[in-house]
Amino acid sequence: MKQYPATAIRNVAVAGHNGVGKTTLVSALLHEAGAVNRFGRVDDGSAPTDFDPEEIERKISIGLAVAALEWKKHKINLIDTPGYGIFTAEMICAMRAADAAIIVVDAVAGVEVQTEKAWQVAEEFGLPKMIVVNRMDRENADGGRVMDQLQTKFGRSCVCVEAPIGKEKGFRGAIDLIGMKGFLTDDSGKTIEGPIPEEFAADASTLHEALVEMVAEGDDALMETFFSQGNLTEEQMLPALRNAIRDRKIVPVLFAAAGDHERGVEKILDEIVDLLPGADSFPAAAIGRDGKTDVLTCDPSGPVAAIVFKTISDPFTGRLTLFRVHSGTVRADGTYWNANREVAERFGPVFSPLGKQMITVPEVPAGDIGVIAKLKETLTGDTLSAKEKPYRFPAVAIPEPAISFSIEPKSKGDEDKISIALAKLTEEDPSLKFHRDADTSELLLSGAGQLHVEIAVARMKRKSNVEVILHPPKVPYRETITRPAEAHGRHKKQTGGHGQFADCKIRVKPLPRGSDFEFVDDIFGGSIPRNYIPAVEKGIQDTRKKGYLAGYPMVDFRVELFDGQYHDVDSSEMAFKIAGSLAYKDAMEKAKPTILEPIMKVGVRAPQEYMGDLMGDLTSRRGRPSGMDQIGDDAVVKAEVPLSEMLSYSAVLRSLTQGRGSFTMELSHYEELPRPLQEKLIAERAKVLHKADAEAE
Repeated sequence: MKQYPATAIRNVAVAGHNGVGKTTLVSALLHEAGAVNRFGRVDDGSAPTDFDPEEIERKISIGLAVAALEWKKHKINLIDTPGYGIFTAEMICAMRAADAAIIVVDAVAGVEVQTEKAWQVAEEFGLPKMIVVNRMDRENADGGRVMDQLQTKFGRSCVCVEAPIGKEKGFRGAIDLIGMKGFLTDDSGKTIEGPIPEEFAADASTLHEALVEMVAEGDDALMETFFSQGNLTEEQMLPALRNAIRDRKIVPVLFAAAGDHERGVEKILDEIVDLLPGADSFPAAAIGRDGKTDVLTCDPSGPVAAIVFKTISDPFTGRLTLFRVHSGTVRADGTYWNANREVAERFGPVFSPLGKQMITVPEVPAGDIGVIAKLKETLTGDTLSAKEKPYRFPAVAIPEPAISFSIEPKSKGDEDKISIALAKLTEEDPSLKFHRDADTSELLLSGAGQLHVEIAVARMKRKSNVEVILHPPKVPYRETITRPAEAHGRHKKQTGGHGQFADCKIRVKPLPRGSDFEFVDDIFGGSIPRNYIPAVEKGIQDTRKKGYLAGYPMVDFRVELFDGQYHDVDSSEMAFKIAGSLAYKDAMEKAKPTILEPIMKVGVRAPQEYMGDLMGDLTSRRGRPSGMDQIGDDAVVKAEVPLSEMLSYSAVLRSLTQGRGSFTMELSHYEELPRPLQEKLIAERAKVLHKADAEAE
């Protein structure tokens, strides 16, 4: 593949709802351009950008994939993205590397959940957009209806630059509304330019006028020409239309059926080249060594600055790193500085990606996308630059996980392998998180949804040969006391030789939430020697961690050791440790212990029309709404909700909002669990602890 200047490079993220044919469209574009020899299909696992075994097996896209093609002396880097909401992080990373977004919409279903999400992410990155209404050959496909939906949802900036020729099984191609020509695709996939079919001429003329008016609106000189001539030529329209798309004032809409006959596909390639901005269109802001922000132009001779937007852990080739060069030129066998981790990375060969295939290139200039294998430290979001002039791009905000599962190895031999396998997973997918819960000692794997976690586990088995069992995570309950008490602990045991003797008296007092535990030495007069006092504290510490009511740690209380007795011969540290634990148990019988539950600070974001159902659902979960904010067309309701009521919330939210909702959750505080729920929990825990004791015996 030859090298191209940034002006002749198009970096395009292809996004949209699942099932609209994004991957099929990318396959058709690659085939039409001759980048691949045959048309790849999702159904038989031959699609160039769905090459992960899990993608082939499930017939869905899981991670982003890049495929380059050449068309009319331009290079187009297509970044195919998943359509499921649980993989939104992949779409975000793709758009971070792109200069424009193609949003694919189904000609039957129209605007769907991820259509809106793709639009929103593209807006956040300031990307120009193009919409492709795909699958026009399906039964009940209706381009006019979809256009109405697009304009209702996204505004009048959505304008047809093509008109479909026919629909459903009669869809044969599209009319170019700029040049007013027909492009018919026959059953062999060949596109033929010709006059507009007579039966579509009137509609095409109306749509052409609407397009001309929108283009002229943004240019005073063109507006005068339009008023004086009543029309604009293709030569007059194209530069203005291109500028309007770059400035996000116009979103061009095209029509296609990217299946077997690849209808409308050739014109999409033309419009990507003619209408979407080049890689040099948007300077990139980067943070220099001095902490100041520099604006880097897309200059191949400038300082090197490349953003890593995807990491793939391949069991055969090792780590693959996909990067977009914003400035300078990245060369094979060079050494580059990772400004985020402050380490040097030695490069081997560099490649231009075509799905899982890699085409060796000598260098990757500014504006282009490349791949490098076997970098040691570099991960998604890092910046590669020159050590003498290091740059760092701002981090991309990845959605926080919405659901967690406890995982355990299926076989004991895999215990040591799990952390390594999970680390590789999170390298590939930054929206996955794992950690060991300090309170429950569980290893937790968190993701955007249950399917997300299940796929991660399947990939871990396939790539690292590690199998795990998923369990819902435990709720980290706590126990505490509600009133002061005095208690006494005495350990006395006579055996042959030395006996064992220790005696201690303690006071316990409740503390404010979050205080954990305090131990106060209040001994006067030497009733307990100083060297035994730490043993009393140790005995209480060890026992409080096992709780009293249900086996949860006892917190938020103070112990004051104020009296006791010892024996010169029979006392020992062990004896006082046992006496301390006995005093603790005696205190718990008198201090009216109770169970605390974690209360989470929850924020739920969804379109306004779902707020009534969401508020009702949160209230049914013992939640306490505390306010609501407006963000664009969405509302965000804030509430405090017990963690035990949120474990299955991800699926419920998806159902209540038709997949349009999202939520965040963080620990707020602990408060007392209602008494009926305490009794139920104590009974359940008694069974669990009894079973554990029986198994231990």
